[in-house]
Amino acid sequence: MTLDKKLTVSASPHIRSSVTSTGIMLDVILALIPAFFAAVIFFGPRVLAVTAVTVGTCLLSEYFARKAMKRPGTLGDLSAVVTGVILAFNLPVSIPLWMAGIGSVVAIVVVKQFFGGIGMNFVNPALMARIVLTVSFPSAMSTWTSAFAWRDGVEAVTSASPLAQLNSFFASGSIENFAGAQGLPTLTQMFFGQRSGSLGEVCAVALLLGGLFLIIRGVISVAIPFTYIGTVAVIMLIAGKGDFTFVAYHLMGGGLLLGAIFMATDYTTSPVNVKGKIIFGIGCGFLTAVIRLFGSMPEGVSFSIIIMNVLVPHIERLTTPKPFGTPKKVRGEKAVGQ
Repeated sequence: MTLDKKLTVSASPHIRSSVTSTGIMLDVILALIPAFFAAVIFFGPRVLAVTAVTVGTCLLSEYFARKAMKRPGTLGDLSAVVTGVILAFNLPVSIPLWMAGIGSVVAIVVVKQFFGGIGMNFVNPALMARIVLTVSFPSAMSTWTSAFAWRDGVEAVTSASPLAQLNSFFASGSIENFAGAQGLPTLTQMFFGQRSGSLGEVCAVALLLGGLFLIIRGVISVAIPFTYIGTVAVIMLIAGKGDFTFVAYHLMGGGLLLGAIFMATDYTTSPVNVKGKIIFGIGCGFLTAVIRLFGSMPEGVSFSIIIMNVLVPHIERLTTPKPFGTPKKVRGEKAVGQ
């Protein structure tokens, strides 16, 4: 006599999905392609060299780090490739290649593998590497090349970034005079990327296209990018006395779009639930705006995201929904057995 099985008992996980780490990372790489092509157009073939060094060094660092720690290889998940590309996007095209290599080692070995590998790092590897390079090599990390200068044979030139110019007008209390200032790119140039800056941050339209692709694919939600960018917009609107042009420059200037779309949304270093994502995005936006307006540096995206990465466990603890039926704790109530 055979009995039909009505209930199958098995170990977790009980819900399976076709989504894999490799698939997610591949989607991120595809989303980064428009900004990469824009960087090559504006800054020339050296973009290829910088990106090749960061990606190659990240792959080698992960391979040897996993070997030294006697852990299984993880190159197939493509996370090291994503870290390498995003790190390259955070660097000026004129940076010495050996410095780019150092940043890659810091990102993979120190920030990622020392804490267990993919899914275990508590801050974004590429952003931490950028901060280390900025503190260690401030001159190289603040030397910008003008768009299309490579076609004219012009070397890298150090000049005030659009954000630095905006902050100088804000500090002097003459915001109404910033429009049309000498050396300040137009909003059209800011949108399409014809300005100086890091490789992957200059072309706003390319970053927005990449973000839209990730949203459509379901890789990221709109919660963090929307609240992050929206918070910066509101604060800059107040600081700019209602000047929407001032707001537009801040939204497209620096690495705000790159950070909000591709780095603040990192699964490992951002909250899981929607309420936590909103708090995280607002915190990133608030810190970015404060650093830009009142800090000694014109940019604040890297430090803001890193600070909020550290606070993620606390945000998760405060916003994680309680299981249904969990009794509420009464103030002063003693635990059972006390």
